[in-house]
Amino acid sequence: MNTRFLLATLAIAAAATGAARADSDDPSQHVIQFEGQRTRAEVMAEAATVPATRSLEPAGSRVAAPLKSSLQVQAVRAQAAEALRLGKIPSGETSF
Repeated sequence: MNTRFLLATLAIAAAATGAARADSDDPSQHVIQFEGQRTRAEVMAEAATVPATRSLEPAGSRVAAPLKSSLQVQAVRAQAAEALRLGKIPSGETSF
């Protein structure tokens, strides 16, 4: 009984598979058709200009030029040390 049931199940599965593949659509009917306005020479000329206008440098990879300032490094360090000593700059766990 189990063998007959198994064979019947396989036959039904095979028939369903064949029915599922019975699609006779022509795949070329789904392709979009269009007519271009530019000639091949125009497209090739535009493609030839791309390497001249493209940069191999990743965007944002340049370092900004140093800013000009009239302040002296020693004066800024002295002001920072004094602000830290007076408690104007939090340090350690109190900075959170």
